[in-house]
Amino acid sequence: MFKKVTYLTAGLLLLAYIVTINANTNMSGWLLMFFFLNLTLIFRNTKNLQGFSFTSMIFAAVSLAMYYPHHFVQIGGFKLSGLIIPLMQIIMFGMGSELSLKELSEVLKAPKTIAVGVVCHYVIMPLIGFTIAMVFDFPKEIAAGIILVGCCPSGLASNVMSYLARANLALSISVTAVSTLLAPLFTPLLMRLLANKLVPVDFWSMAWDTTKVVLIPILAGVLFHALLKGKVKWMDRIMPLISMIGIGLIIVVITASGRGSLLKVGPLLVVAVLIHNILGYIMGYWSGRLLRLPEKDCRTISLEVGMQNAGLASGLALFMKAVATIGLASAVFGPIMNVTGSSLATWWHGRIPKDDIIE
Repeated sequence: MFKKVTYLTAGLLLLAYIVTINANTNMSGWLLMFFFLNLTLIFRNTKNLQGFSFTSMIFAAVSLAMYYPHHFVQIGGFKLSGLIIPLMQIIMFGMGSELSLKELSEVLKAPKTIAVGVVCHYVIMPLIGFTIAMVFDFPKEIAAGIILVGCCPSGLASNVMSYLARANLALSISVTAVSTLLAPLFTPLLMRLLANKLVPVDFWSMAWDTTKVVLIPILAGVLFHALLKGKVKWMDRIMPLISMIGIGLIIVVITASGRGSLLKVGPLLVVAVLIHNILGYIMGYWSGRLLRLPEKDCRTISLEVGMQNAGLASGLALFMKAVATIGLASAVFGPIMNVTGSSLATWWHGRIPKDDIIE
């Protein structure tokens, strides 16, 4: 009964939204938001679609940001973009708090495979981003934003997707951790090499900004894990929720700030970002296959290469004082990555890797 009601409600909300699009009414944004919230309920109550529920909630919030951007740009005299850096630091602290020294020591047990994952990530995604930015001929700051996304480390969601995809979770955690810890070096270096003709890139300034957003919070999180893990149980429970809310707020604020640019290049930017993301999966997977890695490791590298830390790209765009332009690609990449990553993980989940089949 509940499913029938939610499906019917979703259909009615979508129909009402379509009817009001061309009408002179302020209801369109609210109708679209409630449609996506209703879709979230459907996803959460459908086993094979649960991975899409968070993305659907993001779309609900983005709907409001696109239709009523003034509510998400500034409150009183405070610009909401000022929340992006603190939120990213909290998210990175949360990542660090989930890492133990034992898990970090896993790097020493399989250094070659982890090195393959990290090298593939920092070679494939930046070059794809650069190529796409040149082919699509976007305005310089939009193009630089696409390259910036490609130069960032693996996204945190890749660990969840690796688990769902029956991939090598330990390898996924290690590649994410190593690529993130190396970000203060590789992200500014690659941006300097690939995007300096589009926008000014100060290597040392970006390296320090990345260190503040990524390295220091992660190390603080690892220290927290070592000293207090399990002793502050309420914090252990709420950190994942805070991280999810933080990612959502970052995307909404950037969407609202860059609404004008997004309306001009939106559809083309979505296509460019989708190509960037999917090519990352494909080239990551086949890099593993060419190196004759086990199927589970190939799946892991595919997800680690294709899924980026779009939140870090947003933070760096803010430091570059161009969150409404350079930050747009990251705002689009985040939701798209979650949709494609969930779809790929679900498809792989139904196909047991050969290494796991007991004959």
